[in-house]
Amino acid sequence: MPEQGGPQQHTSRETLSFFVVGFLFLVVLPLLNVLPAEDSWLHLSDFRLNQFGKFLAFAILALGLDLIWGYCGVLSLGQGVFFGLGAYCMGMYLTLQIGAESVYGSELPDFMVWTQVKELPLFWYPFKSFVGGFVGALLVPMLFATIFGFLAFRSRIKGVYFAILTQALAFAAWLVFNRNETRLGGTNGLTDFKQLLGFRLSDPSTQRGLYLLTVVALGAAYLFCRWIVASRAGQVLVAIRDSESRVTFSGYTPWTYKLFVFVVAAGLAGLAGMLYVPQVGIITPAQIGVLPSLEVVIWVAVGGRGTLVGAILGAVAVNYGRSVLTNSFPEAWPFILGGLFVVVVTLFPDGLVGMLRKLTERKKPAAPGLPADGRTAA
Repeated sequence: MPEQGGPQQHTSRETLSFFVVGFLFLVVLPLLNVLPAEDSWLHLSDFRLNQFGKFLAFAILALGLDLIWGYCGVLSLGQGVFFGLGAYCMGMYLTLQIGAESVYGSELPDFMVWTQVKELPLFWYPFKSFVGGFVGALLVPMLFATIFGFLAFRSRIKGVYFAILTQALAFAAWLVFNRNETRLGGTNGLTDFKQLLGFRLSDPSTQRGLYLLTVVALGAAYLFCRWIVASRAGQVLVAIRDSESRVTFSGYTPWTYKLFVFVVAAGLAGLAGMLYVPQVGIITPAQIGVLPSLEVVIWVAVGGRGTLVGAILGAVAVNYGRSVLTNSFPEAWPFILGGLFVVVVTLFPDGLVGMLRKLTERKKPAAPGLPADGRTAA
């Protein structure tokens, strides 16, 4: 019989939570969206459904950070860079689909016409097709993470030094993408997308389909991360988090495992960016900077790092709170977010998931023959 509150019970709870939450987002919310607005107070507007789609895309991004930070102990403050790379790759494809519908009737994006660019830059050509945009959104962040991670981890940069280095990476990427010379729209970024695979992005049915696709992608990303955590590689990642020196003495090479999980987290960030762009309709350098990367850390900390479920819960809860509070207190939100992080780190280090686990374990009666603390009776 498993110990009360042990790993097997936690796994069964997370499995149940996965199906319940999946049913809620995949079935209940879309059904509420198609209900007639005038006939039911349960109706969920197109705006709210689209908003939840954006939150779930952020949850995929948070999953990647939880994988590398919560399970491997490597704090990355540059996940916004990989999110932005994936978003820009898909945004480039969507921009090239505007074509004759652009203001100037040119095949070149409007911002290139403004800056008097005569020919499409060579690095734009792969994104003329959906396959190029899709593959690029996944491979470009992973390739960039492979190069950066190899140089960093091979040089044994870790701890706070790695966090500072990734933060500097986010700032440098923000500066680069803000420049008009990059041919990526400068500070205005890429926007005014019209269609995706022939479907008008302004149609509610298209946005509903993108929402459902995001739910499925989030479920697949969660299962993939859960598979990694449950594998032997996942056990090594946890061992690196707890004591990297012991892992080295055991004959493993920690930096290769760090590089692996760093690349996986970058791929998940690229996937999140790819799903984010057509639902929101814009991508700018503001999504690549230091602040967005720091916000991802707060999502995971609030939800509960090292749980995967907590990453999803934290991303949805914090962003939903942001959408509500910024309507009434727009200038106070940064202070609220910072205060929330301080409170969680100091008072609730296990996050929302840890709090829920403690509450359920307190309410659950002791097993027969065992006292409340789980020890064998004398």
